[in-house]
Amino acid sequence: MRSILVPIIMLVLMWSFFLLQNIGFFQGCNGALIPLMPEGLKGVLLAPLLHGSLDHIIGNSMPIAILLFLLFEFYSKIAFRVFFIGWIAAGLLVWMLPPIDITTGEWNYSCIIGASGLVYMLAFFIFFSGVFRWNMKLLTISMVVALYYGSLIWGIFPEEFFSNLEEPSRISWQSHLAGSITGVILSIIFRKIGDKKKKYIWEFPNYYNEKDDKIWQEYMANHPEDFEELPQLKQESIWDYLDEIRKREK
Repeated sequence: MRSILVPIIMLVLMWSFFLLQNIGFFQGCNGALIPLMPEGLKGVLLAPLLHGSLDHIIGNSMPIAILLFLLFEFYSKIAFRVFFIGWIAAGLLVWMLPPIDITTGEWNYSCIIGASGLVYMLAFFIFFSGVFRWNMKLLTISMVVALYYGSLIWGIFPEEFFSNLEEPSRISWQSHLAGSITGVILSIIFRKIGDKKKKYIWEFPNYYNEKDDKIWQEYMANHPEDFEELPQLKQESIWDYLDEIRKREK
């Protein structure tokens, strides 16, 4: 149920905060993450819940829901730790990155909001976790994430690298970079925790169960025809040991 409930709760929080923004709360940079500014630290907690426009929140809603579902479905033992540690760590990393304008080299203090950093953190964690664990089920999930969200890799670079913009891009590549770095680090830290191949009791060496053995013996006695074509164990006979018995008597 957590695989369904957690994404729903996250979406409810995001859209609730978006509604609060539109009725007058969190105006300007209130609640936003502002790099290297003390007042911007509260954005570590609040910024992923705030969005600048309807297109912005719609664009983040579907990826966050799908990736959270995959996280809690396939990494249930560590899902909460990954989600909350990733949330805080990615936000702090963004706050510590200098807000430098790539085109001019000048410092540009901007207000950063949106859940895209979390999207990158989840996508990179899920992908690299499958690779590091080398589990076929988890590798399949990694390939699905790579197929649908592989283009995210370009988002960790400034948009100015790929196109000539008339004005600075409003997309925070710092958030994407911080999220991806955090996701990779968490996938390394938690690579030995969580999903493991189940080993059933009968797969262990020297396994024996008296009840199972009794059922098996009864089946063999009641269905001898099932074993006629199988190699038969030679029945022991006293006559086979006659010479040995005679030698002992002498």
